[in-house]
Amino acid sequence: MTKKIKNYIKLIRVKHWLKNGLVFLPIFFSSNIFNINLLLTSVLAFFIFSFTSSIVYVVNDMNDIEKDKLHPVKKNRPLASGAISIPMARVVIVILFVLVALLSFFAYKVNNNIFIFIIPLIYLVLNIMYSKGLKNIPIIDVVILVSGFVFRVMYGGVITDIEVSKYLYLMIIFGAFYLGFGKRRNEIIKNGEKSRKVLELYNKEFLDKNMYVMLGLAVVSYTLWCVDPATIARVGNDYLFWTIPLLIIILLLYSLNIEGNSHGDPIEVILADKKLLVTVFIYIIVMGGILYLL
Repeated sequence: MTKKIKNYIKLIRVKHWLKNGLVFLPIFFSSNIFNINLLLTSVLAFFIFSFTSSIVYVVNDMNDIEKDKLHPVKKNRPLASGAISIPMARVVIVILFVLVALLSFFAYKVNNNIFIFIIPLIYLVLNIMYSKGLKNIPIIDVVILVSGFVFRVMYGGVITDIEVSKYLYLMIIFGAFYLGFGKRRNEIIKNGEKSRKVLELYNKEFLDKNMYVMLGLAVVSYTLWCVDPATIARVGNDYLFWTIPLLIIILLLYSLNIEGNSHGDPIEVILADKKLLVTVFIYIIVMGGILYLL
């Protein structure tokens, strides 16, 4: 792979497409992961959201290019480093938009639901507004980040016509708030309040308290989903209860990372910690066994 191709992959942040794996949660937790039609539809949803999120990443990098040049890590991004020009970045945006439109029309033919167009569009508009100024308003900046996680799960449910438990939505919401506040906390510690305008309006104490409140609420929401009679009836057993300790271990390992030498980016934290990766893999195996084998 040439260095030029690597720069374009870095520009659209393919590594961060991992977040879009959330579109598979509805079919996984509904025991439909081996339904080929629903699996292929979810794969389609994954690429629609991946290309949409890449548009946001490129637009954001174009807007922040001067600030990124002064950042110890972001200065190496393709636009900030000059590896890719602004005109070429615009071409990339057009290509990504065309891909999103084509895939969305194809998905609409599979499932005639207008929200197949609406959800990615709302996500795109909200994040462009975030890039243009909402990212400088405390709390609102994190709310928009949280909405991205919720939209991914919602989209996975809409495109496959699977209803998602409200408890799972709450877990995603509280968990995403925890991730968002944790990222802001570490940005203050690592780069200082001047590195991002909104950080001047936050403080470490506020972020510390609220990120762990959200962490506790996420565990409670997950617990409620596991013991919900509707969940037990659908799964056919009450063994989901035993996945709660595994989730807690995953969150503890994640917390240990962001309390250490991490910049707080969720994807970077997960990919950098082998213990965390192995624990997540064990969780998936155990959850899969309970949902599909018992």
